[in-house]
Amino acid sequence: MFCIAAAGSLVWAYWPYLADMGSRWIGDPEYSHGPLVILFAAWLLRSRRGVLRQIVSDSRLGFCLLLVAIGLRAVGTLLFLNYLDGLSFLVALLAVFGFAAGRPGVRWAGPAVAFLAFMLPLPFAVQTGMSEALQGVATRASTYVLVTCGSPAVAEGNTILLINDVRLGVVEACSGLGMLYAFLAIAVGTILVIRSRPLWIKVTLILSTPIVAVAVNVCRIATTGLLYQAAEDRIARIVFHDVAGYLMMPAALAIFALEVVILDRLVRTVTIPRGAVAAVAFGLRPAPPTAAGVTPAPR
Repeated sequence: MFCIAAAGSLVWAYWPYLADMGSRWIGDPEYSHGPLVILFAAWLLRSRRGVLRQIVSDSRLGFCLLLVAIGLRAVGTLLFLNYLDGLSFLVALLAVFGFAAGRPGVRWAGPAVAFLAFMLPLPFAVQTGMSEALQGVATRASTYVLVTCGSPAVAEGNTILLINDVRLGVVEACSGLGMLYAFLAIAVGTILVIRSRPLWIKVTLILSTPIVAVAVNVCRIATTGLLYQAAEDRIARIVFHDVAGYLMMPAALAIFALEVVILDRLVRTVTIPRGAVAAVAFGLRPAPPTAAGVTPAPR
């Protein structure tokens, strides 16, 4: 009963922000991945239910988190920073788990609540700055790909000039910011799933996210440019806005899966037999190392 009352109070207190965020999910393609973030966070909670082995009736941690949430919302209201309002909602949500189950509840729900940050709209300054930079990169790279494929193309600002006076504008919605944000969520979700992998593989996945996002967006724009010259405008528009949009997420998942497979094959685990270090230190001949799961043939 307490959880239901706390969740209802939380939704009531943050309803204006939640309603605005929901409208962004529906009307802004850059944040259309928001519902998928919630579904993955719910799955993550379920997969980590073994962490919640006991429930501690200690409300001190929940009270401290609630104070942090109130402070963040106050600062966000005074400075007109909606992003802080969203962060305060996540901290308040984590406080509910703290009130309900104490520190074990916070440890159980922490990763899932932190992952929900990917559903929040970015601050306006960050969104504008990153969008302009990505627009320029996407325009120049797409022009290079088109010329490499034998299609005449010239970049003029954020517009690609094609033959027959066709202008392919890389507007803000086509900058790839939404894909970068969504792909970063996919990369973090992949890391949360492959917990047994080494840390360097996880860091590599995160660092490769901008490259994957730019590459997929460039393929989308270049394919559209080629279709504009080889087919009707209507077909090119359908591919650009519908078909390519649906294929972005599966393409990113496939690239990240392939990247994990390749990174796993770069390193081969080797088991060093007991006494090998001492044998080398005393000049003796050590037993040959064996790969994990491989037994050397008897002599």
